[in-house]
Amino acid sequence: MILVTGATGTIGGEVARQLIAAGVRPRLLVRDPKKAREFEGKAERVQGDLAKPESLDAAFKGVEKLFLVSAGVDGRTLEKNAAAAAKRAGVKHIVKLSVIGADQPELVFSKWHAEMERAVRDSGAAWTFLRPGNFMSNALFWVQSIKDQGAIYEPTGQGRYASIDPADIGAVAVKALTQKGHEGQAYTMTGPESLSVGQVAEKLSRALGKPVKHVDVPPEAAREAMLKAGMPAPYVEALLDLSAFLKAGKADVVLPTVEQLLGRKAGTFDDWAKRNAAAFR
Repeated sequence: MILVTGATGTIGGEVARQLIAAGVRPRLLVRDPKKAREFEGKAERVQGDLAKPESLDAAFKGVEKLFLVSAGVDGRTLEKNAAAAAKRAGVKHIVKLSVIGADQPELVFSKWHAEMERAVRDSGAAWTFLRPGNFMSNALFWVQSIKDQGAIYEPTGQGRYASIDPADIGAVAVKALTQKGHEGQAYTMTGPESLSVGQVAEKLSRALGKPVKHVDVPPEAAREAMLKAGMPAPYVEALLDLSAFLKAGKADVVLPTVEQLLGRKAGTFDDWAKRNAAAFR
């Protein structure tokens, strides 16, 4: 039995859908089964919450492999709870969604995930760590400003980074969950091209058929906007830490990992933008 967390989210959803497409009937841990209706009849949905350890033992019973993903400031606590539940249940293999740089943590996000990786190792289960860079789907955070003003407001300057298609992360996860030989491996992954936010805006302009520009706002303005939007302060500071890292050109790297693992080219941002253009209109 494969248990998938985060099935109503971006990466967990990709993993669940691709497992089902591969003929696997996974178990999905969800806080609200109604939000996972797309999987009805295709997967076993169990109600539970990583924030509530007492809800996990029943969900983890009989599980051999776990896909572990969490988000937000509480991620470290959530994944530690999951690792402890996996240990109690005798889970044999955990595939964890981590982040690029978790092996040599410099950024706040990578430090958080380094801590979570340690918890997975300490569970005693075999492990595989997926360490992607920025998700292409993070562009969806710009939907409203693109709709309203045709603009992306990010304090990243000309800094470039190689965003990765969530579908590719899902495909690597499914391979690690269903095939042998991935235990004890950590896969650092990027998309196939390194782009500045300005270049991403140009690609979105072509996909949407309307002008989209990048406005390099000061970090202080970005902080104020995110806090006003209700983001937790620690998460805002982590995002600004990342933005400064990108602006300094420290994330300008393209890796062949996806192609090496999947035997095909990694998805491009142009392809992702075409598939998701309707979300921006």
